[in-house]
Amino acid sequence: MNSFRAELLRLRRWPAIWVTLGAWIFLALLFGYVFNYVTYTSGGGNFSNEGQSLAQIYVQLLPEALPGVLVQGMPLFGGALMMVLGAIVAGNGYGYGTWKTIYTQGPSRRAVTLGSLLALSALVVGVLLLTLALFGACTTAIALSEGEALVWPPLTDLAAAVGAGLLVLEMWAPAGYFLGTAARGPALWVGLGLVWALVIEQLLRGVGGLLGPVEAATRVLPGTAAGSLAGAIVGPGGDTPGVLDVLSGPVAAASVTGYLVVLVTATVVLAQRRDVV
Repeated sequence: MNSFRAELLRLRRWPAIWVTLGAWIFLALLFGYVFNYVTYTSGGGNFSNEGQSLAQIYVQLLPEALPGVLVQGMPLFGGALMMVLGAIVAGNGYGYGTWKTIYTQGPSRRAVTLGSLLALSALVVGVLLLTLALFGACTTAIALSEGEALVWPPLTDLAAAVGAGLLVLEMWAPAGYFLGTAARGPALWVGLGLVWALVIEQLLRGVGGLLGPVEAATRVLPGTAAGSLAGAIVGPGGDTPGVLDVLSGPVAAASVTGYLVVLVTATVVLAQRRDVV
């Protein structure tokens, strides 16, 4: 807990952290509500939801659709930004000599690493709750401006969306932390990790339609698990990038949880067993 409190102090005074989290909030609002509302009010073609009518876009702006809107951006650019966040939290500590200093002052490496990961998780939880609050305010304002009654989704649906979003973001943040720890810096491996998450997995899923073994392999990829978990909340009929229906909701949740446990364990073992520098 001492390491956790010290890490929170470090992170909340670090401008790069707030820039990364601010980028997520900005993009989430932009793709969640701003683009769709501009499309609906302008009466023109579809801006970000190709193939959807204006009536379908309008439904997504109302409070009842909040669970799906909350999670739809998390598998792709939300996960990518959380991976960046995890990589800079872990990797920059090597460049600045932070970890070397801490490791030689007394706390065990396991305590330091787990405290740092716990602080990272606290940031993820905080930004998720802030996103939920901002989305709730946006959809409320839109509904009132359009003269609609405030019909909120069932509490169970909203809780499921928050839980799914938390699992997705919590998987990608330790993934970035592990890559930053492995490379002892945020640049190289976070770049490769983003290429994997944003490009390679998408290409493999495209090739999987032609090659059976590749399709089977894509079912166990982290992006597939995260996208399927979001897809279980969004439901059928969506065409949001990164949101899939490959796995069922329970299987996707178990896969994401498995990746989370493996990444945290691998990070702690790696930090314990190798040289300080």
